[in-house]
Formats: sequence, structure tokens, C-alpha cells
Amino acid sequence: MSSRGVFITGTDTDAGKTVASAALVHALRRGGRRVVGMKPVASGCESTPDGWRNADALALQAASDPVPAYALVNPVALRDPTAPQLAARAVGAHVTLPPLLAAYRDLAAMADQVVVEGVGGWLAPLADELDQSALVKALDLPVILVVGLKLGCLNHARLTARAIAADGCRLLGWIGSTVEPGFPPAYLDLVHAALPVPCLGVLPHAPGASAAERAASLLAR
Repeated sequence: MSSRGVFITGTDTDAGKTVASAALVHALRRGGRRVVGMKPVASGCESTPDGWRNADALALQAASDPVPAYALVNPVALRDPTAPQLAARAVGAHVTLPPLLAAYRDLAAMADQVVVEGVGGWLAPLADELDQSALVKALDLPVILVVGLKLGCLNHARLTARAIAADGCRLLGWIGSTVEPGFPPAYLDLVHAALPVPCLGVLPHAPGASAAERAASLLAR
């Protein structure tokens, strides 16, 4: 992966973006590379003595080396576990690009690569009048699609790939995330054939496996 960073999107909510993102951080760290994770906007945070914290962002922070400050990993932490637009409205927050870009620049300065995880699926907005594609373009990042392997994922994968291209962004590859056990290999073959980019690995259904263990299933480029 020649880019200084990559943006991770999914076929839907609960497609396995965080699991795949944390595993990818570990995979890219092979050979001594410095790699950090980022969750620019996260809704569904818990109050802690250190401030609002999101479980997905904490997983990315833990996978990172060096370990960045939480405020850089997750510059916008929203309380309610709902769409970022609604979570922001609930607390009177206004999500804009500049703080996200500033946090990314600080992360990029300390690492060789930054793995940036989006929210929901590709067309889920980060805020009112702020699509994820705007962030991807501003950061000039290629996109990796996490396909949640379950019935219906072929449709979602094809639609997402087309939407990414239509938005003028570059799809670099895809990662299969086995969210349901016993996913038929023949169906997986259809996903391979339908997507115009290489598969970077398929994560097995392995509850309890660590991000480092899952990294063995991925090809870091």
C-alpha cells in the first residue's frame, strides 16, 4: 500500500469495519512500519474520567504503534449511539472538515501510514451537508471496502463500489468480513467476481480473536 493512508468503508453498519481496520493496522505494522488508526467521527460514546470514549476508536488506538492521543484518533466523539447527524444535533455540535483534517495531519506526522475508519456505509453522512466522500477527497485517500459476508452482501458490495466511483474516489481493494458463520464459499466466489478490485483477505468468523491474530488473514500492500 503505497499511500500514506487509506479510508475504510463498509457495505453497511455492522459490516465489520472496526475489526477489519484494527487488523489492517497490525498487518501494515509488519516490518517495523509505524501505523496508526483513526475514527474521525464516532457516535455512541461513554463518559469516562478522561472524557467521552468510543469503543471502536479505542480499538484503533490500541492497535496503533505509536499510540496516539485519543483526541487525534477520534476528534469528534458524540454521545448517542445513532446516526452522527442526530447525535450531533442532540448536543448542539457542528461537525466540520477542518478539525478532522488537522487531526489526520498530526497522525500522519507521527506515522508511516494512517488507517481511517468511516461511519456506517459509504453514503452515511458524517454531518448535515458533509458526506464521507468529502473527507476522502480532502485527504486524497484510496478506499478499502469491508464487505460484511452475509446474504444480500453481493448487492450492497456492487452498489457501494459504484457509488465510490461515482463520487470520484478510488477503490483500492476489499476485505471480506465473515459476520455470520457458515457463509457459503460459492457465494463468496460471486463477490470476488463482481468487484473490480482485488480481495485483500477474508476475515473468518472468530469471536474473541485479537486484532493481531486477525491480521494474519490480510495481505498488506
